[in-house]
Amino acid sequence: MMTREIHLTAQIAGVPGPEHFTVAQSQIDGEVVVRTDYLGLAATYLELMRPDCHLPIPAWQPGRRIGVMAIGTVLRSACPDLEEGDLVQSMSGWSTHSAGPAASYFRLDPGAYPDPSYHLGQGPTAYYGIAEVAKVGQGDTVFVSGAAGGVGSLAGQISRNLGAKKVIGSAGSQAKADYLVDELGFDAAFDYHHDPVAALKELAPEGITVFFDTVGGTLYDAALDVAAPGARFALCGSLSTQLGGAPDRFPEPDRTAAQARQVELLPFSCHHTPEQISAWHHHFRTSLDQGRFVYPRTVVETGIDGVPGAFLSMLRGDHRGNVSVRLT
Repeated sequence: MMTREIHLTAQIAGVPGPEHFTVAQSQIDGEVVVRTDYLGLAATYLELMRPDCHLPIPAWQPGRRIGVMAIGTVLRSACPDLEEGDLVQSMSGWSTHSAGPAASYFRLDPGAYPDPSYHLGQGPTAYYGIAEVAKVGQGDTVFVSGAAGGVGSLAGQISRNLGAKKVIGSAGSQAKADYLVDELGFDAAFDYHHDPVAALKELAPEGITVFFDTVGGTLYDAALDVAAPGARFALCGSLSTQLGGAPDRFPEPDRTAAQARQVELLPFSCHHTPEQISAWHHHFRTSLDQGRFVYPRTVVETGIDGVPGAFLSMLRGDHRGNVSVRLT
């Protein structure tokens, strides 16, 4: 059968735009054939489109399908382990249909969450960074940068559920800051455009003990300025430079200043191992059942031609929380 899919026209050296993507058709066949229903979106994907990708996995190449996480419905199967109608997850990417060996598809429980898009969240990264890297626990004062995004919005709630005394978030507008407090249960939040050092000193006069950083830049500097001795900095991303075209998109943190303030720097990446995914889903499902978690998400409904536009819109910060596409 035929599928319509999105290819890169060229790797992206500067600011991404519609011209970097094209729609192609391809013939597919395999042990299992799947209709794509949902696609996950994340800022990390932009780095995989760079010619000098900084991530420890191969960059995506022009003329080939963009291979991201997808959820779909089995249309045909020659494998007894998967049946027609099964809900499955794979890395089949931006396409209307996919096909391949049964081992490349993971069957999902359709009743696990209110909606299949819940499976596409960035929870493994947030949970691993908060629970295993920063080891947040009772009495911690946690600051999360980029807290209205897919990872940060989960990291703050996980911190609260693990016993943090206070959870503070930063976001790109006052409306988003209010959303963190009013809807996601953060203790406090602020618009980072307005003197983040002053905001943190007011909100955490005793200092922060954990910093979960997805932004870097001035927010990293501000966190250092108010860090309590022995604070743990879980360094997840660097959106302040990552979304531009600069070669130093992931600048080396100021280790000298960190050492002077007795701050422990903990840069990490989550490889989404089965153990990491399992730990997240156990926490997530338990917290949802107990009413202790709000899953912040935006589902964009569009055809395959609109997926690049949804991705670019997410990079501009037009959406809150975890962003996915439901193909129509």
